[in-house]
Amino acid sequence: MQVNFKNKDFWSGIMLLVIGIGAASIARGYPMGTVLRMGSGYFPTILSGILVLFGLALLLRSMRTTESIEGGWSARGLIILPIAFALFGFLLDRAGFVPAIFVLVIGSAAAGPEFKILEALGLALFMAVLGVAVFIYGLGLPYQFVVWPPNFGH
Repeated sequence: MQVNFKNKDFWSGIMLLVIGIGAASIARGYPMGTVLRMGSGYFPTILSGILVLFGLALLLRSMRTTESIEGGWSARGLIILPIAFALFGFLLDRAGFVPAIFVLVIGSAAAGPEFKILEALGLALFMAVLGVAVFIYGLGLPYQFVVWPPNFGH
């Protein structure tokens, strides 16, 4: 088996390994607890272990294929994605969970070369419903659906 450094799976695997190992090293200082009474380090440790496993799987997959990635940078993506992430964080408390999700999903979709507004709106609606179900109802996070009128003053 030969390592192809121009393979997208190789670099994805490296990225997941670095993030997983970094998260595991940070989570070491937190108490683990048990399955029934999880400590603050339990979820990050499990998640980082899953990331490491996925990273290893991608590295192994990269050794079985000769597919190479084509180089290139997207100025559009480098500009729009950080703005979408920052707007999500800004809007979450000021405009509510649903508007923040819409801005994040539509902004992220607009960073790609094949942006279609109707597809982005459909995905944003789906992600907003799923996000509300999981994070607000399922996990009980204290986010408001929509803040009206929006509070941009604080």
